[in-house]
Amino acid sequence: MSAPTKTHTARSTGNSRITEPAPVRWLLTATALIFLGLFLVLPLAAVFSQAFEKGLEVYLAALREPDTLASVKLTLITAAVAVPLNLVFGVMAAWAIAKFTFPGKNLLITLIDLPFSVSPVISDLIYVLMFGRQGWLGPFLEAHDIKIVFAVPGIILATIFVTFPFIARELIPLMEAQGRDEEEAALVLGANGLQTFFRVTLPNIKWGIIYGVILCNARAMGEFGAVSVVSGHIRGETNTMPLLVEILYNEYQFVSSFAIASLLAMLALITLVAKTILERHLDEGQPLRDD
Repeated sequence: MSAPTKTHTARSTGNSRITEPAPVRWLLTATALIFLGLFLVLPLAAVFSQAFEKGLEVYLAALREPDTLASVKLTLITAAVAVPLNLVFGVMAAWAIAKFTFPGKNLLITLIDLPFSVSPVISDLIYVLMFGRQGWLGPFLEAHDIKIVFAVPGIILATIFVTFPFIARELIPLMEAQGRDEEEAALVLGANGLQTFFRVTLPNIKWGIIYGVILCNARAMGEFGAVSVVSGHIRGETNTMPLLVEILYNEYQFVSSFAIASLLAMLALITLVAKTILERHLDEGQPLRDD
């Protein structure tokens, strides 16, 4: 009896991976597509449909409203402050956790995960308790004319709190998987700590950093619950884009509301595409081409 050919063996191996009958696979695929259509595609289509319901001119006019421009500006300022601070913290925390052993390491990991388990509204109330007029530091801040709650600093603080795990949580498993061999080799060859970080560690994690920054930025711009309480909803001053969407919708200004929502939806789509591209390159372990 002759031995099985390579082609037969390959086909047998490939077929052995298929464990479900064809009808079951088709049913699962159809269910997934229907679910995505109902809960992702249709809502996005409804947002853009409502935004352009009265034409492009009305849509652009809604985006040129002073309150809209103020909300866009505040959202960009908040992200521009929160993301770099979270980047510095995330890289430092991930480097310490992945490369070193020290007392309190598990506590630090737990604190990094804290915003994932605490409601953003609760974090808002904590800031009000600390920095509000009747809060612990309220009299001191009022005496020195420093405004945090119901002002831009409070919005930035709340955004930093809910977004600071994203970069650290992306880098920690990546740096742990890379190990310490290259850093130890650099130290043996005479490099100091900063040289080792910038010439060895940083090049290995740069795409992971970009991936974490994209997620952090998307959450910072789209955050609602964390900034709702501390903002005070002051028109033209402390309303970010998500907050203004709610206000305009409650005032029955649907075109303006959905116009701003469409900007946030486009941000989400861009983030999704960038996230998919980076995930592919991170999984392949290959750097993106520079050309």
